[in-house]
Amino acid sequence: MALIRWEPFREIDSLQREMNRLFDSLSPTPTTKENMGVAFIPPAEIQETPEAIQLRLEIPGMEAKDLDVHVTAEAVSISGERQSEMHSEDKGVTRSEFRYGQFRRVIPLPTPIQNDKVQADYKNGILSLILPKVEAERTKVVKVNIG
Repeated sequence: MALIRWEPFREIDSLQREMNRLFDSLSPTPTTKENMGVAFIPPAEIQETPEAIQLRLEIPGMEAKDLDVHVTAEAVSISGERQSEMHSEDKGVTRSEFRYGQFRRVIPLPTPIQNDKVQADYKNGILSLILPKVEAERTKVVKVNIG
């Protein structure tokens, strides 16, 4: 029977390479040819008050006219397309880490809202929506049994 030397750091390195490969496959960078069309998902912030739901999305570098917002009583859908501006230089290589292409995000709402009374504002790359709650949800009182 032959003795094999165990090297724990080699196994840790192997595990780290596998984890890096896994994360690279889940979040591709837009600098490779096969994923140049990968768009971004705008980050969102949601806050609930007794009267309304306030939703903010970070969508920099776009015009308000390029955004498409649809609101139902249960969800908000935001979509748009960021157009690429190609520039070529004669002296060297240009690298771009900007993401271009279409995006769409659907955000489910915690309570029903009045979708015909939504207020929207887009300023400095932040889309702000005020979604008033349905009147029945605002005045709803629930009795809690203890023990």
